[in-house]
Amino acid sequence: MSTTRDEAVGLVEDGVVDLAAVGRAAIANPDLVARWARDLGENAPDPATFYADGAEGYTDYPAAGAA
Repeated sequence: MSTTRDEAVGLVEDGVVDLAAVGRAAIANPDLVARWARDLGENAPDPATFYADGAEGYTDYPAAGAA
C-alpha cells in the first residue's frame, strides 16, 4: 500500500498518527519534500526495481524539472 500526500496530511491533521510513512514516494522522488511544498507532480515508483541489484530504481528517478 502506498500513502499519498493528501492521505499523509489528513492522518497527521486528524491526530491519527504523528508521522506517516511515504517510502514508495520517497524512493521515486529524490526531491519529494520540494515537490510537495511546491505542489508538483510525482514520479511513479517502479516496484520491479525495489530491492534489486544495482542502482536502477534508486538513483535514476529524475528530479522535478529534469523529467
